[in-house]
Amino acid sequence: MYTRILVPVDGSPTSSAGLAEAVKVAQQTGGQIRLLHVVEQMPFLMGAEAYGSIAGDVAVLLRTAGEQILQDARTQVMNAGIAVDTALFEGLGSRVSDRVVEEIAAWGADLVVVGTHGRRGVGRMMLGSDAEQILRTAKIPVLLVRSAEQAANPPAG
Repeated sequence: MYTRILVPVDGSPTSSAGLAEAVKVAQQTGGQIRLLHVVEQMPFLMGAEAYGSIAGDVAVLLRTAGEQILQDARTQVMNAGIAVDTALFEGLGSRVSDRVVEEIAAWGADLVVVGTHGRRGVGRMMLGSDAEQILRTAKIPVLLVRSAEQAANPPAG
């Protein structure tokens, strides 16, 4: 059964929906949860020569925000009586989906629960989908969860 549940979090309503579902699974299976947050710095470091101090300040702010996202999610999981730990990674050029797949192997996860935006058409093509990439490359089951708002109003098309 699913006892090691990996949950990427970013603080969004979609991520929160994924976390809530992971908590339900962990309660049913006696599982534990690892929360993962990836700080993506590449867009800010590209102009580091011209904006060195600004890019450095942004990196610190992103890391601090990521730590807060993890702490808030950790508190939610602990309040549900579930064992939890956290992992924060700073990404330079790799996608969140790549880091999730790496963490599956490193931690020995047997389930990934991830919130998905449910983009379709041009939005999906242009923005890509970390959730879809995780689904395609993970060698373990992946549970995709939409936020309540998205479930009530699915995209047309």
